[in-house]
Amino acid sequence: MAMILRRALIAAAALLPAAARAQPGVDRPQPRLPTEPLVIVTRDGRRLPFTVEMALSSEQQMIGLMFRPEVKPDEGMLFDWGAPRESSMWMRNTLASLDMVFIAADGRIHRIAERTVPLSLATVSSNGPVRATLELAAGVTERLDIRAGDRVLHRIFGTVP
Repeated sequence: MAMILRRALIAAAALLPAAARAQPGVDRPQPRLPTEPLVIVTRDGRRLPFTVEMALSSEQQMIGLMFRPEVKPDEGMLFDWGAPRESSMWMRNTLASLDMVFIAADGRIHRIAERTVPLSLATVSSNGPVRATLELAAGVTERLDIRAGDRVLHRIFGTVP
């Protein structure tokens, strides 16, 4: 009897579409997105280069860095909202703590939320309209002394890194 039940369960699982069994953002990360250079210019003139994945579509933005075990110190993900708006992010299914950098339409850093809590459903808000949100590895903004008011150079802000 147990053997028949086991075979029936295996057959039922085989009938499920592959997409229903493994989906980015549900139980695994999305594939690495196309990358672009980004530079943060600090108030003392230091130029800090990063390579950022570009989250442009709503599907890419909903998944973000979920299920990624780490973010390298010189990498991140840039969420381009297309136009200034309030940005509310969360850490659902995000395994690595992040620094969230909220960037105004003119390329200035509006606000930074440091060391967000992995797997949290609490929202992390920009507290005002921003053009983009940049997610970096936790502690990067403190280590590099990046602050609100620093300038981000990237094509979406009309600047070249």
